[in-house]
Amino acid sequence: MSEHPDHVLIERFLEMMAAEAGAAKNTIAAYRSDLSLASDFLERRLAAASVVELSRLGAHWATLSRASVARKSAALRRFFAFLADEGLRRDDPGSALPRPGAQRALPKTLDHGDVDRLFAAIAARIARDPRDPNDLRLAALVELLYGSGLRATELVSLPRNAIAPDRPYLILRGKGGRERLVPISDRARAAVAAWRTQVAAERAWLFPSGKAHLSRVRLYQLLKGLAAEAGIPPERVSPHVLRHAFATHLLEGGADLRALQAMLGHADIATTEIYTHVDSARLVDLVNSRHPLTDQANTASIDGKRRGP
Repeated sequence: MSEHPDHVLIERFLEMMAAEAGAAKNTIAAYRSDLSLASDFLERRLAAASVVELSRLGAHWATLSRASVARKSAALRRFFAFLADEGLRRDDPGSALPRPGAQRALPKTLDHGDVDRLFAAIAARIARDPRDPNDLRLAALVELLYGSGLRATELVSLPRNAIAPDRPYLILRGKGGRERLVPISDRARAAVAAWRTQVAAERAWLFPSGKAHLSRVRLYQLLKGLAAEAGIPPERVSPHVLRHAFATHLLEGGADLRALQAMLGHADIATTEIYTHVDSARLVDLVNSRHPLTDQANTASIDGKRRGP
């Protein structure tokens, strides 16, 4: 393997991930970091590492969180699978890497009352005299986060004319370059239309800031401030929490899981299935009250009582 130094193979692997798997830039950066750190620990022998050496690497990760170990192991397993597929290794030692249990935390979310309080705080802002145009911007931001489930980066980087008043959807290119159709509610389109009157026609972005667009950091700050005004602990509100609220409340309303997957832009339905746990109480109640066998069970119980002594 001397003709294939770790750094060369890592870069070849990352090129494949970008070109064939459509991995996002953040994913590529995380993989590069995890692979490079593992290579450094193994004295530049990652690509040729034995099962014993990889076991030593697993022990080195003992103090890390389960999530970090799972991420690092996944990156290395994919790297070794790539080497085997390319004929650069005869074996795939990835099985020696730790596999922490998939104890996935439920996503933080907001209930309907929390969301109502956020929008009430926005309405109070807009009602002020004189009106601050930035309150119209905040209304458009929150309507799009909660009404369409956009990711923070997707939201702040929307072009000025991405959302048309007469079109209830937009085509968005999200993670990994995948396109998806995102529904835009009537409320969100109205909020965007009101805000866009404050954005000069020559600006490239719907939410401009300086020479670029609003930053993710500034978006977080705006939401924390709004949460405080609404009487909600600021640490409970973020762009991702509003995206989770969008998904959870749609599921509560009877949305199909596959449709939700498409709207959220999840490549794997397993990612979307986390929301079935959030809404488990409603699903259990649905089975107990609506399943056809429920009536049969009740009838049998009644008949049994009638036949009793």
